[in-house]
This record gives sequence, structure tokens and C-alpha cells, in this order.
Amino acid sequence: MSGSYCKSLYPFSGEQHQQGLSFEAGEIIKVVQALPGGWWEGEKDGDRGWFPSSYVQVLERTASLSQLPVEDLKDPLPPHWRCYMSPQGRRYYVNTTSNETTWERPSSVPGTPKASIRHKNSLPAVNGFHSGGSPLHHVEHSHNSLVRKSSAEPQADKKDPQGNGCITGFEVLLQKQLKGKQMQKEMAEFIRERIKIEEEYAKNLSKLSQIPLAGQEEGTLGEAWAQLKKSLADEAEVHLKFSSKLQSEVEKPLLSFRENFKKDMKRFDHHIADLRKQLVGRYAAVEKARKALADRQKELELKTQQLEIKLSNKIEEDIKKARRKSTQAGDDLMRCVDLYNQSQSKWFEEMVTTSLELERLEVERVEMIRQHLCQYTTLRHETDMFNQSTMEPVDQLLQCVDPVRDRELWVRENKTGDVRPVDIEI
Repeated sequence: MSGSYCKSLYPFSGEQHQQGLSFEAGEIIKVVQALPGGWWEGEKDGDRGWFPSSYVQVLERTASLSQLPVEDLKDPLPPHWRCYMSPQGRRYYVNTTSNETTWERPSSVPGTPKASIRHKNSLPAVNGFHSGGSPLHHVEHSHNSLVRKSSAEPQADKKDPQGNGCITGFEVLLQKQLKGKQMQKEMAEFIRERIKIEEEYAKNLSKLSQIPLAGQEEGTLGEAWAQLKKSLADEAEVHLKFSSKLQSEVEKPLLSFRENFKKDMKRFDHHIADLRKQLVGRYAAVEKARKALADRQKELELKTQQLEIKLSNKIEEDIKKARRKSTQAGDDLMRCVDLYNQSQSKWFEEMVTTSLELERLEVERVEMIRQHLCQYTTLRHETDMFNQSTMEPVDQLLQCVDPVRDRELWVRENKTGDVRPVDIEI
């Protein structure tokens, strides 16, 4: 990503980072280095600084600074479609009207993306924001307007200055993780029920193999019948091994992963809650200082009116004192605003970092479950092969069953061949 160029989507004042890079919407920025935490270092007009990656759209390396990506020149995107870069460096496309997302580039026919499997909001939000979402508002220094939103920024995501609101993309990620945790629990329950079925099935097979029914059968049919009952015992052993492997190789890893997942989610939840509480406290201090400044200014106006009525040394001294208090209140307000800006900057950075971490956890969760479900199917295939092997001796013996030969052997052993019904004395 280093050395490439990007185009700003929103204005950024640079005040939310100690070494922030300021720019307006639509400017071209050279990417010096792109860190995985969501903050990139860039260069513009000789100035270098840091900015959030969710504020920009990455351009193709082969494009000039004043042009769009080459692919947009050859085959421009349909209306309302925008191109973004995921934190892993993969390009994806978002419809800003319907929030429809796809990894495949939409075709030039308006409103018709290329043939691909598309899901509405299927892609993870970049740094906690979807394409339609707005970044956190800036806080500016001014006696007249100390805390206000930049009017040039989009306002799709609602968030009050106290931090009580929420960022849509972040909440989507959080809800995805909560749903994923429930899915992990249900998958583990599925495997547990499968283990119970296998154990009960193996128990019944073993019990059936020990039943003495038809145990007096002789000859080649008797051998095949005995092998059939033995195959039940062998099959029972196969299913017991299958259930044991399911428990050790699928169920236990899923449960262990779920416990670690719950701890991570709890840690993130507490961390964000603490930052939000700190942000609320800073905002309350700003409001308190604003009120104090208003009171001091009102007192100054009152003293000034009194001076107009009756000028005296005492009144002048009161006015000077009121001016000093008003100036001090203004300084206190500025300090509170600085603390609030620092808290908001920390909140913004942590929201970006935590959102990316939640995305990583979701990928890890899906990959974990995919691996162990593959292990489940592998074990199932092995069980089928073992079961087939237990039936092969039965098939062979059944092919060898010879009723005529068994009859001849029985006649020979019981010596009934020399006695015919016509030779029996009545």
C-alpha cells in the first residue's frame, strides 16, 4: 500500500491526531505507510501526517494524480457505486444508495453489477464505518462555538457529543459477534447431540451382537450368521471411536474457542464502556465551564451597566475583577475543551482499532468452525469406510452359503442316507 495514492472522501482537520494531516474532500494524498490499526501516514503538498483510512478511497497505482483509477476510465462504475479497500488490501465495491456490497467489480451497465454472489451489507465495515456512515465529528477551538460538528461531513450516523450514541458500523460488528457467539453455542450443541446418538447407537449394536437368537444354526449359513453378529460388535466399536474423536477433535475445541471468544468480547465491551464514560465526563466538564463563562460574562455586563449609571472607583474595580474572572473562566473552558478533544481522539482511535479487531475475530471464528466441520465430515467418511469393512466378511460368507452341500454333510453326519421310507418296518 505504501507509495500508492488515495483520494479523500471527507474533510479531515487533523486535530484528532497529534501529528494529523489536514485535507479537504476530493484531494489526492500519497500514502507513505499504511498501518493495520486503521491510521495511515500520508503526504500532501509537502506536508506529512496521519489520517484515518476510512476517510479515503485508494486509487490504482497506474493512475495519475489528477485521474480516477485506470479501470474506472476504461469501464466506469455504475451510478451510486464506489470502490474501497479492505484492511487486508482487497478491493471491494459498495452501492451508496442500497448499501449493497460485492467483491466483484460492478459492470458498466448502470445498476447491474458483474455476476457474483452479492449480499446486502455482507462485507465488514472498514474501520467501523460503512460507505454511507459518517466519521466522528471534529471539535474546534473557539469562544463563540467551542464544540460543534463540521458542516461539510456526512451525517448518516447519528452521534451526540456526549458519546451516548453509537456508530452504525461498530454496532453492526458488535451484533455480528454476539450472533456468532450464539451460533458457536448451537453448533457445539449439535455436535454434542451427535455424540449422544453415536454412543447410544454403538450401545444398541453391541447389545444386539450378544443376543443368542439363531445361535444353533450350523453349516456355512451358521458361519455367515456368526460373522454377521460379530460385524455388529465391530461396527459398534467404530461408532464409539467416531463419537470419541468428535468429542476431542470437534466439540472441545469449539467450546474452548467460545470461552476465549467470550473473554475477548467482555474485554472489548469494558474498554469501550470506560472510554465512553470518560468522554461523557469530559463533555460534562465542557458544559459546566461553558455555563461558568456565560455567568461571568453576564456579571461583566451587569457591572458595566452599573458603571454607566454611577461611575465610581469601587465599580471600576468590580468590573476589572469581573473581567479577570471572565478571562479565567474562558481559559478554564479552553482547558476543558482540550481535555475533551483528547478524550474524543482516544475514543476515535480505539473505535477504529476495536472495529478492526472485531472484524479479525469474526474471520477467525468462521475459519475455526469451518476447520472443525471439515474434521467432522472427514471422521464421518472414515466411519463409513470402517463400517463397510465390517460387512465385507459377511458378504463373502453369504456368497459361500451352499444349501445342497450343507444338506449332504448333515445326512452324512446323522447317517440318514441308508434308510429310505420304503425300507422302514411298519
